[in-house]
Amino acid sequence: MTLIAGSVTLDERANAWGTVVRGGAALAAAMGVGRFVYTPILPLMTAQAGLAPAAGASLATANYLGYLLGALAAVVAPGPMRSRTVFRGSLVLLILTVAAMPATRSIAAWWTLRLLAGVASAVVFVIAAGVLLDQLRDRRAHLAGWGIGGVGVGITGSGLLVLLIRQIGDWRSAWWAAAVLTALFAVAGWSLRLDRATAATDSTPTAPSHRWFAALFTSYTLEGIGYIIAGTFLVAAIDQGAHGALGTVAWVLVGISAAPSAAVWAWLQHRWSRPTLLLTALVLQAVGIALPAMIGGIATAALAAILFGATFLGVATLALAVGAHLNFPRSVALLTTGYSVGQLLGPLVVTPLLRHGYHQALLLAALTVLASAGAAALLRIGYPHHLAAEQPREV
Repeated sequence: MTLIAGSVTLDERANAWGTVVRGGAALAAAMGVGRFVYTPILPLMTAQAGLAPAAGASLATANYLGYLLGALAAVVAPGPMRSRTVFRGSLVLLILTVAAMPATRSIAAWWTLRLLAGVASAVVFVIAAGVLLDQLRDRRAHLAGWGIGGVGVGITGSGLLVLLIRQIGDWRSAWWAAAVLTALFAVAGWSLRLDRATAATDSTPTAPSHRWFAALFTSYTLEGIGYIIAGTFLVAAIDQGAHGALGTVAWVLVGISAAPSAAVWAWLQHRWSRPTLLLTALVLQAVGIALPAMIGGIATAALAAILFGATFLGVATLALAVGAHLNFPRSVALLTTGYSVGQLLGPLVVTPLLRHGYHQALLLAALTVLASAGAAALLRIGYPHHLAAEQPREV
């Protein structure tokens, strides 16, 4: 019996880690490469394809608009979010949109492709992240955290890829290579089981939580604005005035730092409350975003990349966990929508500043994240722990 029990335990553990790997691979394809590879490729397109900074911001906006549309589709039609056809079709669409980028120099075509890539990445994210959080919700939080860390793995892979391509190819080669990398991650995540149980976002409040949720929603929306400015222009800002591929190296550090970050922040919930950790992560992120705008050098770029990478996934998972703890109806859907709106606004807000380079844009992003931290600080005032016992094991 002990052997049988042990065998079952090992099987369950293997199945859990299989879900982590497949879900993480899907997130790496959708977010780490399909969505964020544009960040290290942007300087190449600016230098070699004649892409002006304002046009670069417009392409980023197209991608974030597509992400918002994909997130809204998941809210309006949750049924298809459990469809294997929708999941796999979105992965294929993602690969095609990345592969088609070097086939044209038309801004309109690029805009359309980045829009579609945004839709596909949002759909894959909603499905894969939902599966991870649902199927692993009864296990230790670090498991789902490692799966979400697949975003960081994808960022690392895409950054290393572009770093190599800079030496042997051009912006077209970078996009084609990114399409191959997206396909490899997609194949690894292709067989992700989508048999999710009940949604964890439709609970009914057991006590008034509107005040805290309003603060959380404000904080997370502002974070969407600030983080996406850095996520889009950090490499270009570090490269500005630097020699070589310092910005791309920094982007690799972002990915390396992001990969374990969600699991680490989940583990820290054993020691500190989520509102405290959320505030801490936002302040650290603001410092990381502001550093390269104020101080040059390799050490500064490395520290900025590490701070940014170590916090942006942590902020997302902590915010969604706080929303669930507040028992606010459809909290995850609402928070994701606010976050998506923030991401859409970010590049638009800083476009006028790009005439003077990227440093002013990063400073504005840092101030916005500090404002997000201010809103998060309100959560700590009378935070309603009594709504439900905080579950450190949840992500």
